[in-house]
Amino acid sequence: MNQLAACFVFGLLSLLPAALGQTAGDPPAEPSAGERWSIHFQATSIGQEHGAFPSLYEGANSLPPHPEHRVSLTSTVFLAWRLSSRVELVFNPEMAGGRGFGNVTGIAGFTNGEMPRVATATPALYPARGYIRFTTPLGSDTESIPDGPNQVAGRQPTRRLTLVAGKFGVTDFFDNNTYSHDPRSQFMNWALMYNGAWDYPSEVRGYSAGLFAELAMPAWSVRLASAMEPTVANGPTLDTRVVRNRGNVVEWERRFAPWKHPGALRAMGFANQADAGTYLEALRSAGIPDVTSTRRNGTLKYGFGLNAEQEIAPAIGAFGRYGWNDGKTESFAFAEIDRTLSGGVSVNGRLWRRKKDQAAVAVVRNYISGDHRSYLAAGGMGFMLGDGRLDHYRPEDTVETYYAWNVIKGWTLTLDYQHVQNPAYNADRGPVSVASLRIHWER
Repeated sequence: MNQLAACFVFGLLSLLPAALGQTAGDPPAEPSAGERWSIHFQATSIGQEHGAFPSLYEGANSLPPHPEHRVSLTSTVFLAWRLSSRVELVFNPEMAGGRGFGNVTGIAGFTNGEMPRVATATPALYPARGYIRFTTPLGSDTESIPDGPNQVAGRQPTRRLTLVAGKFGVTDFFDNNTYSHDPRSQFMNWALMYNGAWDYPSEVRGYSAGLFAELAMPAWSVRLASAMEPTVANGPTLDTRVVRNRGNVVEWERRFAPWKHPGALRAMGFANQADAGTYLEALRSAGIPDVTSTRRNGTLKYGFGLNAEQEIAPAIGAFGRYGWNDGKTESFAFAEIDRTLSGGVSVNGRLWRRKKDQAAVAVVRNYISGDHRSYLAAGGMGFMLGDGRLDHYRPEDTVETYYAWNVIKGWTLTLDYQHVQNPAYNADRGPVSVASLRIHWER
């Protein structure tokens, strides 16, 4: 909470002079046409189960081979205030609880995107987001903004510079995709909702604190951010030593509409510095390797990602992602994935006169680097993976399909199925099938 308050105050003080855009004697800026505030809510519960599956051996971080039944719950309040035509405040209290399969271990692309790796299943209340957003117009043209979560209805400049300071999810602003980005309404698998190879900076619940900037033009945008890393891998607290340890990311987006069908291409690069360990160094030690014993401040992890989406017909869209990171240092904040390739198709229910329904299918293949593979084979443990050995490495392949049924206004019921081949890259375990029921309410 102290980190949130400090970053929020810092952002307010640093942006206030520019937000006013005037000297003390100038008249105040007029607010944009629209509302002054916005409040929205969401609640999502996901029930999952998997049956028994073949397993020649297992370790401390293995997916249990016996049947499991798990439930997760999140609830969020989205509050936004427009202070002036240029300045908005956002605050999101959130509650989350539940437990994932095997304490969220044993599958690199985990099956429930609403389930962080927390130590207890008891629901906890925490501040998910709290930031100030400042928008500078770069032209006279404007576009309409609909009312929505963290978004106040009105108008915004078509050409603009946006600055954000405070606590947020880095994935709020990067690696977006119309068809695959939200586990509350779309695909649930970690490697489908985001780029699995992007070890994005966050604490265990998926949020960080830092600065974000975006230059938006009618056909393209450039974004960059610098945010805090966790103090330890998958840890609950953020590292305030930002001179040495932080996550940096930049993304370029190009929007287009061939034959009036909208699409986009995004290219992202990231460089993280954290108090992280190195797989090769851990392998040089005697006995079972332990990557945590090799942690050093400022250890660099870098990579890139590609993200594409394209509407094929008014009710049909396709998407794809590719991600790569160097794979030399330990996976620190998101998932134990060093390479990933995914793609899928989403179909809107208007084709069968259910325009608020959605059906989709996607496939994803995840890989790890040679150093990472050798570390797991020698009995090493990551924060998500560790079967005690890895005799037969194979890429982890997942197929996911779902049908989202809009029961009544605001309520959606989703049936989801995932089939995971070679969980944790281990051909000696699995395959495993996961069935899910998701209930989502929003207002």
